Amino acid sequence: MANSAELTRSDATAKRTLRVALVGNPNTGKSTLFNALAGMNVRTGNYPGVTIEKKIGRCNVGSYDVDLVDLPGTYSMAPRSPDELVAIEVLTGDAKHEPDVDVIVCVVNATLLQRNLFLFSQIVELGKPTILALNMSDAAEARGIAIDADQLSKNLGVRVVATSASKRNGISELKEAIQCELDHRDDNQSVVAGRKRPLPAEFYVVCDELRKELMERACTTGQNPIGNSKNDQNLVPDQYLIERMLLDRGGEAERRSVRRLGAAVLPAISAAREKLATLLGDSTELECSARYAWAANHLDGVVTQTRAKPHSATDWLDAILTHRLVGMVCFFAIMFIIFQCIYSFSSLPMDLIDASTGAVSDLVTSSVGPGMLRSLLVDGVIAGVGGVLIFLPQIVLLFFFLAILEDCGYMSRAAFLVDRVMVTFGLSGKSFLPLMSSFACAVPGIMATRVIENRRDRFATIMVAPLMSCSARLPVYLLLIGAFVPATSMAGGWVSTQPLVLMAMYFVGVVVAIPIAWLLKKTLLRGEVAPFVLELPDYKVPSVRVVFSRVWEAGREFVVRAGTLIFAASILIWFAGYWPGDHSRQFEVQREIESIAALDGSNSEGSDAERQATTLEELEEEHRRLSSSLLENSALGMIGRGIEPVVEPLGWDWRIGVGAVASFPAREVIIATLGTIYSLGGEVDEQDDGLIAAMRASKWPDGRPVFTVPVALSIMVFFALCAQCVSTLFVIKRETNSWFWPVLSFSYMTVLAYVGAFVTYQVGTRFF
Repeated sequence: MANSAELTRSDATAKRTLRVALVGNPNTGKSTLFNALAGMNVRTGNYPGVTIEKKIGRCNVGSYDVDLVDLPGTYSMAPRSPDELVAIEVLTGDAKHEPDVDVIVCVVNATLLQRNLFLFSQIVELGKPTILALNMSDAAEARGIAIDADQLSKNLGVRVVATSASKRNGISELKEAIQCELDHRDDNQSVVAGRKRPLPAEFYVVCDELRKELMERACTTGQNPIGNSKNDQNLVPDQYLIERMLLDRGGEAERRSVRRLGAAVLPAISAAREKLATLLGDSTELECSARYAWAANHLDGVVTQTRAKPHSATDWLDAILTHRLVGMVCFFAIMFIIFQCIYSFSSLPMDLIDASTGAVSDLVTSSVGPGMLRSLLVDGVIAGVGGVLIFLPQIVLLFFFLAILEDCGYMSRAAFLVDRVMVTFGLSGKSFLPLMSSFACAVPGIMATRVIENRRDRFATIMVAPLMSCSARLPVYLLLIGAFVPATSMAGGWVSTQPLVLMAMYFVGVVVAIPIAWLLKKTLLRGEVAPFVLELPDYKVPSVRVVFSRVWEAGREFVVRAGTLIFAASILIWFAGYWPGDHSRQFEVQREIESIAALDGSNSEGSDAERQATTLEELEEEHRRLSSSLLENSALGMIGRGIEPVVEPLGWDWRIGVGAVASFPAREVIIATLGTIYSLGGEVDEQDDGLIAAMRASKWPDGRPVFTVPVALSIMVFFALCAQCVSTLFVIKRETNSWFWPVLSFSYMTVLAYVGAFVTYQVGTRFF
């Protein structure tokens, strides 16, 4: 019988939150497995590099509370990029403020088992409890690949579980395996005893000699020798880091040792490497050949090809979609179909949202009398937020198609296609995926550049990523195209001008990014382009769960922004347009208008009806005049008048200028700003029921329309090129660890946007 102390310790252990880390090569379904285990909704994609920083979820495994850590994908324990370094630091316990990992789940692609075991052979050298998850086992079975998991478990000496994360198969078995490892995890003695040694014995002899020498020599600061105290011994890298130090010349393990022990450690490392080269040859070749040989040896009798490998659909599709010419034609065709569908399928839900917003506005108008409160609710909140929410259907459709392209495996092919084009301008195909992510939002796009190993390529990609048209720009494009670009049909009605203009706006940023990247690579970031290596996953039918979770995430993010940032901006803009004028006469006129309107349809006939109509017309004219005067003399009007000389060469009036200035924190604010400004302006009569009609009715003092096709194009080009997002600038600072790059990004993009809008307006007025 266990005594009370043992029971207490056992209870405490069972209740302690433990840590299980998921690690594996990119695109092995790690994040999907993480979602299945933790019941979370982390973004996944059928291309490498989706996970760029660790994600933590909480789940219960038996009696244990477990923190499940989803680490960025890595091909080896020698980090080549910032995202891979995150994974290595967590696994080796060197991440700051991060507890040690109790169990490692190494996720491998069952269809590429031997290659994936390269990383596994490095993981087991850490000496931590490890489980091998044979993910995509259903795909392996479909290819006629039979894997004896029990035999593999015996060969490797770890638990092996076959899973299919996308189909939620093997999840319970994996949880049971994790629980068993947690039950039997032991102290450091058993951990050290459990280390695997896939490399030749001579290699480990040299490692032991180096460790012994570091202990004997004074290597800390050159003056203070390492003693025998516990603290001194902790300065010496552990066995694993010494092994990586010898294998990765100039790698993270070597840099870490220099930081701990000082530069005096370098001669000892060099001497050990020379001895290793004499005994076994080049260390890189040594590791590759030894680990792949180790993997092949342990797979002997484990993997069987039950039938001849069929010529897969992936091969057929790749012959077309990655063809140098046909592939590019398909790429542009796919992009056009997406934009065409956005216009074709979104009108009905947009009408429903518009009607709902109008109903809410009418309800507030009928419930609250003319005054400051009604103006705030109708002209500020409903006009601002409702004017943005109406574009939700297009946002949802855009992300629906992007999610399908990501999950079916096409995105990697697109990166492959554009690589030869991007190399010409100083970037590689590896920049394509971060840039594609930036079409949704520049923040994750910039963070996704961590997969780019070369610093110069990474910084160049960061600097052009904000030029990609993110979802915040889409409402601006849709509003102006819908209002001022004629819906002319061509090709028998299959093609119309509005989707073409929308597609052109998306390509403006892409076209401008090319010379900007080229210029950066020729000046500030001069250097050779790093070679492009990218794994092409198999095509697959997109997962309904993954696609709709992606759409839900994007739609929710858009609505949350409309409900928070845009709501706050609407209130501020409304106040700036309301204050400091005296609105008492305006509200009195409004009450009289509503009283007469309420009599409409009553028993008034003949001359009485004519008098009512005349009075109503005079009151409405006075209301418009008062509203216009109050807005122009408000704080918002004074600001607008102040900047009007600057924006007038772009064809803009002061209201557009105010909208652009108010949008510098976030682009989509302009819709709410214009909605607020035009509702306050009172230049819209009761026949107009939306922002588009109000903009069409807007006039210069000489009677010319403010909004024309050149003006609409000028605004869209400005928004396509301008750095109007505070979040993006802060992320650039964090990723580059310098204020120079966000300041440069803001400066060059603002100048570029002004010049682009000016040229567009001046050229446009020659044609329209």
